[in-house]
Amino acid sequence: MSFTAEQLKRTIKDEKASATYRHVTVTKLGGPEVLQIVEDELPQPGAGAVRVKILATGVSLADLFMREGVHPETPRPPYTPGWDLVGIVDQLGPGATGPKPGEMVAALPIVGANAEYICLPQDELTVVPSGVDLGEALCLVFNYVTAYQMMHRTARVRPGQRVLIHAAAGGIGTALLQLGRLAGLEMYGTASQRAHETVRSLGGVPIDYRAVDFVEEVRRLTGDGVDVVFDGIGGACAWRSRKALRRGGTVIAYGLTSSLQGGKLPGGWRRRLRGLERLRGLGIIGLVIAAAFSLPGRKRVLPYSIQWLKRIKPVWFRDDLTTLLRLLSEGKIKPIVAARIPLRETRRAHELLGAGGVTGKIVLLPPAS
Repeated sequence: MSFTAEQLKRTIKDEKASATYRHVTVTKLGGPEVLQIVEDELPQPGAGAVRVKILATGVSLADLFMREGVHPETPRPPYTPGWDLVGIVDQLGPGATGPKPGEMVAALPIVGANAEYICLPQDELTVVPSGVDLGEALCLVFNYVTAYQMMHRTARVRPGQRVLIHAAAGGIGTALLQLGRLAGLEMYGTASQRAHETVRSLGGVPIDYRAVDFVEEVRRLTGDGVDVVFDGIGGACAWRSRKALRRGGTVIAYGLTSSLQGGKLPGGWRRRLRGLERLRGLGIIGLVIAAAFSLPGRKRVLPYSIQWLKRIKPVWFRDDLTTLLRLLSEGKIKPIVAARIPLRETRRAHELLGAGGVTGKIVLLPPAS
């Protein structure tokens, strides 16, 4: 999607007439009912910052965990959720040199993206090539970068290796399948029966986790297990995933969706996880890595966190997103957009994602989109 100079001027002029903008707000920690649409004064970019008019933003399971108050990145309410965005540069702050007004950009601010406008440092922005679909480009920023980095930065997969992907029909699962096919991997994916055709179409062998024991099924299909398991479910599943590995294999642990029930945390889980949330960041990562080295069979469990890797290696994030945007523009990947929902219906988007069974990624569209 591209804009002529006249269209851009007219769109921005209409928004600036009122000098206000709308954004989603988490008023307090809890379920989808805590989400509200709020109108505030239009933000002004500071030194070295850029104001972006957001055209597409997303909802992820990380947003649901933050809304519940158990994600390590959760700000103190009230706050605006939203990890990822695609938009057009609206205004440069003092000293900012680009991207230029009118250019399409993508970013991963972690919070603040579920809005009509956002101000970000200029080096947080990656230019999006013209002609790509807004929703598909948005899928790359969080879901595909996560999948790409787990696959190539953490697991360092090689052609011909076997991998097991949990929740293979979800936003990150479908990204892993598409990227795994490009990498020449032999892929297996757990999914509900209704999502099996999606898994097959993306090059994976589906496993109905409700009908069979996935560890036994992987052993039956492969003989000795897989080289890598991508596990966003967590809890007891992460340790069972280790049993699906062949000797020398690795579990990449990147989530804890097993604690969600209908998109919410039960009261007991909420109390326990909010206590654990105080053990933030690298402290938790260090404990998981240390535990993995004490396990027998040369089978490792390694954590992955997109926000921590982005902070430690910001160049990797920009390079990997640029690579994925090129693959999208060349038609080598085709992200699945589960639904395109107006920004004002963010609460419904949270409910839909929390209910489970979503294939691909939910995209939120501010009015100007």
